[in-house]
Amino acid sequence: MLKAWFNPSHIAAGFIAVLVGYTSSAVIIFQAAEAAGASAQEISSWLWALGIGMAVTSIGLSLRFRAPVLIAWSTPGGALLSTGLPGFSLNEAIGVFLFNAALITLCGLLGWFDRIMRLVPASLAGAMLAGVLLPFGLNLFGALQEQTLLVGLMLACYLAGKLIFPRYVIPVALLVGVLVAALAGQLHLEQLNWSLAQPVWTTPALSIQALLGVGVPLFIVTMASQNVPGMAVLRANGYQLPASPLMTTTGITGLLLAPFGGYTFNLAAISAAICAGKDADPDPSQRFRASAWGGFFYLLTGLFGATVASLFAAFPQALVMAIAGLALLGTIGNALATALHDESQREAAFLTFLVTASGLALWGIGSAFWGLLLGLLVLRLPPSRVRSRRG
Repeated sequence: MLKAWFNPSHIAAGFIAVLVGYTSSAVIIFQAAEAAGASAQEISSWLWALGIGMAVTSIGLSLRFRAPVLIAWSTPGGALLSTGLPGFSLNEAIGVFLFNAALITLCGLLGWFDRIMRLVPASLAGAMLAGVLLPFGLNLFGALQEQTLLVGLMLACYLAGKLIFPRYVIPVALLVGVLVAALAGQLHLEQLNWSLAQPVWTTPALSIQALLGVGVPLFIVTMASQNVPGMAVLRANGYQLPASPLMTTTGITGLLLAPFGGYTFNLAAISAAICAGKDADPDPSQRFRASAWGGFFYLLTGLFGATVASLFAAFPQALVMAIAGLALLGTIGNALATALHDESQREAAFLTFLVTASGLALWGIGSAFWGLLLGLLVLRLPPSRVRSRRG
């Protein structure tokens, strides 16, 4: 029995899943925490909370259902926070995290997962997500202008890697960027802090502007861009798990860890596919061990959150912007494709995208909320009126 837990393919799959998740999006979490005004100690606490939460839920749910259930943070949600939190206090940011976790918990307890997803069409969710993420794609090319060699080589590696090693293209692009930055003397490794992370409590504060402008979009983005594809990955690999207990568990975990910086917990999608596929184990009944190992590696990254935070602080800003943009290019493209796929909803989706990307803020409420609201209103217009407006 014990020997079965040390299968090299299980360990490798769990490690690669966590490596891909961290290298492709940890920098976005770092940016989100800075946008909220978090100090270095508080950023370390965020990574501690996220690592511990993902570890406990990944291991617990994998063992409970004997299925490769890998839990992750929401990368698009982190991107939303980095653009939506400036102007709000850290306490209000924690209030947003609690609000989001409470909504996810209610979805699980009341079985509202599918019902809520039907209320917000996929086209509008995709449009809002694309609008939120657009600045990251644009910043990639802004960084290219500032540091052409560094970012240019990373971009070239990304384009070539999509053809040769698509699964590992982001970690390899990050490695190339680190090597180029090191050769140019732009890495500040003297800042590395080799120590265990310490959780830092932040008392939440509730603000209607923050809850509507950031909390509601965070919930929708998390559900639509993480939990829906996460369930799809599991079911595509033959694991017919009920959604409600998964939502409830991740929601409660968020409620417990939000004051320490655990902004959201949800089903992994891309990294989960690594643990759920045949490469992890030819026998589907044994693949849960791969996601459990993923949970173990999450635990290590959480405990050493201070080291992870100081490592990303040592990177030059252009590298940070470049890897964030590269990591989100595919998500932006997929979100736009989803937004514009249905011709009958295209106008509403396009308006949602434009308003969200504009950064519009009315009465302290951010653009993601207004974009989604406008899109829903346009969808409610009678078809004849929509056609006449086009004419």
